Amino acid sequence: MSTQVMPLRDVIARHVQDGMTVALEGFTHLIPFAAGHEIIRQRRRDLTLVRMTPDLIYDQMIGMGCAKALTFSWGGNPGVGSLHRLRDAIEHAWPHALAIDEHSHAGMAVRYSAGASGLPFGVLRGYTGTDLPAANPARISQVTCPFTGEVLTALPAITPDVTVLHAQAADREGNVLLRGIVGASREAAMAARTLVVTVERIVDSIDAPMNAFVIPGWQVAAIAEVPGGAYPSYALGHYARDNAFYLAWDEIARSRDTFLAWMERHVLGTADHAGFLRSVGATE
Repeated sequence: MSTQVMPLRDVIARHVQDGMTVALEGFTHLIPFAAGHEIIRQRRRDLTLVRMTPDLIYDQMIGMGCAKALTFSWGGNPGVGSLHRLRDAIEHAWPHALAIDEHSHAGMAVRYSAGASGLPFGVLRGYTGTDLPAANPARISQVTCPFTGEVLTALPAITPDVTVLHAQAADREGNVLLRGIVGASREAAMAARTLVVTVERIVDSIDAPMNAFVIPGWQVAAIAEVPGGAYPSYALGHYARDNAFYLAWDEIARSRDTFLAWMERHVLGTADHAGFLRSVGATE
């Protein structure tokens, strides 16, 4: 597969379609906000969203009607509280009903790893004594080890139609560098049928430091150069997390009216991520 470098608008138009299973990964940092906003601008619908820790970008996508289902472990506004648009969808079916497939962090990691390994399911010593199996019987089962007789928890593999990541850099061959806290990004990338990546910059060559990994270009379908593409989360070596944004979001998202007005002004009312950054007063 040859990696194509193109504007983010074209990446989303080509690779994210209605009804797909889409994972926007990133663990506390390198969260692909720019890509999520472009999905909202293009008014994608009936998506099954997958993410180990859905936070503000999924709150926005769910509130704008992009999602029919959510596969996740923990969901919230980190350090602040609830995701009000997520809660409204689950509790009141606004803007419409949202099906949920709930797991632990370990369970999500196992499911991604199974998908990355080409296996139909993964196993772990976990969930025993919890309410998760009863709450999610369709996707949490048991299997007996043929060698020891031990009963283990079995979870179906996650194989997203598209995984979207944000990273620090890519070279002109399409190889992508991620460093810092990476969470399940590597597994989500390998499990996907299609991988697209936004990056802070495109460089001539990549030198991977410690606490980093490189996704080979043959695995990447498309790259978009989007400086600030993880804002308001952070990108190690480029910019810090905007904690004030997360605090402000709690109040913005509490009301349907204030939420819709904010999204109309700052996301639907801007042409791209650079416009969004200007609109919210962030520095590109």
